[in-house]
Amino acid sequence: MYVCSCFGVTEAQVQRHVDDGACTPRQVASACKAGTDCGSCVRRIQAILGRGACSRRDLATAAVADRGAPALAGLEDAAAA
Repeated sequence: MYVCSCFGVTEAQVQRHVDDGACTPRQVASACKAGTDCGSCVRRIQAILGRGACSRRDLATAAVADRGAPALAGLEDAAAA
């Protein structure tokens, strides 16, 4: 099933990036571009990340590292909801 129609990224591809250590939508975007165009897939990416094995410490470290990265399309809207 496609998660990101803009770049043709499937749920399996996103899951592989999560399995490889991606803990945030920005990290997934960095790996495959999903979430960087229209942003409609960001919530789905967040749901897949929610099933991952990232610890709270990993998430905090990733969030600090992501602060300098450019914003993802719609990420702020999705996070606020």
